[in-house]
Formats: sequence, C-alpha cells, structure tokens
Amino acid sequence: MTNSNNHRFVFHALLVCILFAGFNLQAKESTENPSVAVTELLFELLVVEDSLETSIALNKLQENWHDSLIAPLLEVMNFSRTADKYQLINQTLQELTGQSFDQSNDWYFWLWNQSIQPVAGYDDFKAALYRNIDPLFEKYFRQRGEQAKIRLDEIRWGGVLQDGIPPLRNPEMISASRANYLNDDDVVFGIKLNGDARAYPKRILAWHEMFTDTIGGVDIAGVYCTLCGTVIPFRTEHKGTKHNLGTSGFLYRSNKLMYDQATQSLWSTTRGVPVVGPLVDQGIELEHEGVVTTTWGEWKRRHPKTLVLSLKTGHRRDYGEGVAYQDYFNNDRLMFNTPFADDRLANKQEVLALRFPAAPDQQLAIDTEFLSSNPVYQDKIGQQNFVVFTDQTGANRVYDSGNIQFTAFDGDSTVTDKQGRKWLLSEESLISNDKTTLARLPYRRAFWFGWHAAFPETKLIK
Repeated sequence: MTNSNNHRFVFHALLVCILFAGFNLQAKESTENPSVAVTELLFELLVVEDSLETSIALNKLQENWHDSLIAPLLEVMNFSRTADKYQLINQTLQELTGQSFDQSNDWYFWLWNQSIQPVAGYDDFKAALYRNIDPLFEKYFRQRGEQAKIRLDEIRWGGVLQDGIPPLRNPEMISASRANYLNDDDVVFGIKLNGDARAYPKRILAWHEMFTDTIGGVDIAGVYCTLCGTVIPFRTEHKGTKHNLGTSGFLYRSNKLMYDQATQSLWSTTRGVPVVGPLVDQGIELEHEGVVTTTWGEWKRRHPKTLVLSLKTGHRRDYGEGVAYQDYFNNDRLMFNTPFADDRLANKQEVLALRFPAAPDQQLAIDTEFLSSNPVYQDKIGQQNFVVFTDQTGANRVYDSGNIQFTAFDGDSTVTDKQGRKWLLSEESLISNDKTTLARLPYRRAFWFGWHAAFPETKLIK
C-alpha cells in the first residue's frame, strides 16, 4: 500500500484490535436476532484464535449450512487475522459451493451473479459487525433489510470510519491571483451557478472526496468518488428539506455511498437517492449540476474572477498534483470489484456520463476520446435532444439543443448552427446573436467501469 492511499485504509492490524475488543458483548447481544444459532456461530468463528478453534467453529457452521450464509461468511473471512484462518474458511467455502476461488473479489463476483439471498437477520449481523469499527455504522444496517433498495451483500466497507476521509465543509476559497500553488496544467473541476464560478482542484479534492459549499446562492454537496472517477455537485435541498450529507465509509459496486446526518440513511452517489434506510421510497432524488473537468489554466482564462480552493483546508496532506491515489489512477486494476466485466472500454477510460430528468430511465456514456475527435456531437436520450461541445483542452459541455442543428465549434466560445447563426458558449447556456437561449444540461465524467456498474443498461458511444 502506498502512502497516497493510506487515507482510505486504516491499518488492518489496528482495526482488527478495535474490532475484536468488543465482540464478546456483541455476540451475546446477537441473541435478539431471529437467526440466533447461526448468528452466534458466525460470531464465534469471527473471534476464535487458532486453527483448531477455527476448524471446530467451521464444523458447527457446516451442520447448519445454507447457501444464504455465503455472504456473512465472506465478511468473516475478510476479517481473518491470520493466513491460516483465511485459508480454512476459504477451503470450507470451496467444499460447500463447489467453486475454486481464492480471493474475496472472485468470490463476490460469483456471488453477486447468483440469486442467493443472505440469511435472515443479515442486516443485524452487519450492524453488530461494523459497529465495533465505528458505532455510527450500526444504524446504517440495524433492522433495515426491508428498507434496502440494493443488495446488502454488495455493500462493502471501504476501510475508513464515517467521514474518515474528511469532507471540506464550507472551505476557504481564494481568488485566482492568489492561487500560486496551482500550475496551469493541474486538473480542476469547475462549477458555475448564477454567475458564481468556482474551481476545485483534483489534487485537493482527491484527499477529501466531498465538499459542501454555497455556489451562486445554492447549497451544494460536491461528491468525488475517486474510485469511480466522478465528481457530482448535488443540490442538497429537496422539497424544502436540506440534507446534510457525508461520507459513509461504505461502497456499492465500487461507488461511494453517502449518508445523511438526520436519519443515517445510505445514499447512492450516482443517482442522488437514498438506497438503505427510512428515506427509501420517499420520492427523494437530488438535482445535480454539470461540472467541467479541465485545466486550471483554461478555467481561469475563461473565468478570471473565479474562486478556487485554498490550501488552508484545516488538514495536513500532501496536496501535490497526482499524489493522492497515484498508483490507482495509473493502472486499470480495481480496488473493489463489481458484478460486471465489460471490456468494450478499459475500466478507467473516462466517459461523459449523461442522465437527464427528461429521461430518467435512460443513460448514455460517451467515450471522451471519441468526443475529442468529434468536438460537436448531437444525440437524443428519450425526449431530450442535446449537444456536446468539446474544446481544445478536451473539456466537455452539454446543452439542450432543442430542434437546432449545430455544425461548427471554434474550440473556444463560438458555435455555429445549420442556418449560419453564431452562438456564444458559456457555462450556463448557449446564447445566439438573436438572443435565443439554450440551457445547460447536467453532466459529469466517470470511469467506464463505475458508470457501467451503476447503470449496466447504459448505451455506449465510442
């Protein structure tokens, strides 16, 4: 593990000590679980020390075996403190299932493609297991199996506590002229709302993965899922209720799960909806804004009055360009796998990810390399016509095209339609020389594997 990734994973040995320190009590409390005997056997297996004790506990579990135990047994295996214990559990799984996997990710890939449901009380098992790491984790799962829109066995711990990757809440912003720490080729995520332009450098945001800010009078939670390569600015107010969001510490299909402070429900970052907890099925879906992935030099050229994150975040980190997640970003391997294997693009090839309110059940992914070769691209999702303009730096911007056909883009700020009219491109709209206005649509970039995992039915353009 490299230093750049240590902020995601607290050292395993320390966490195991914390985890097992409270387990004698937790095992007793598990008797409230409707699957009392099986749950107690799982906890017994979790806390035993040597190979003989492990074998005895596994034999007891086999006497009560059902395939619904695969998911919790995999979680027990993942917390094994010795290689011998890991191998004993793995061998037992092989014997009972007829599979021949050695690694957790391979087991999960196989399991997630089966119709096997976890044992009754699995929600309470997860609650009791993970509250020993962080007491705040308990509420995510306790008696919430019936309030889950996703498979609980697909929710995996990411290696940190709640907000263990600390969000930047109302961070200090500085003027472009004061941002001497940035180089022109540094990557930034640019957002402009109601005339307020702000830049969030990747080199800072990768260490925090989330910020809350007010942009143009709008309360925003910007979520950066480093593992799936996407930044999504959500409007946090929905029908008069403001949701205070944070980093849950858990993942679903390698996509970050958020939580809200009021109910501790888990939220999908790709959809902006609650997926586990009392807010499920309450008609909540947060509106998201577009975000431009570009360079600092290009963003400040277009927006000389932009604000940008200060290095004074209140945290000590090496905010050098490319430091955080350096190894992860430089190869195509995944830390956490998904139920899918799709080789139409490399896992971490960037796509422009599109999903519009006018067509919520349809999604589109467009290879950014394709867009760089096609700087004017028009298409339709459901009833939504749209156009994508890609500038000379490779940055994409998406607008409602109505019934207008566009034919040219100068790579900067002027586009031309089929009738020869000129249009001014801005972050918030397209405005023609006769004052016709076309609105910007929400968009973001993502790694192909992450978008496909969230929306396996997505259409791909490459």
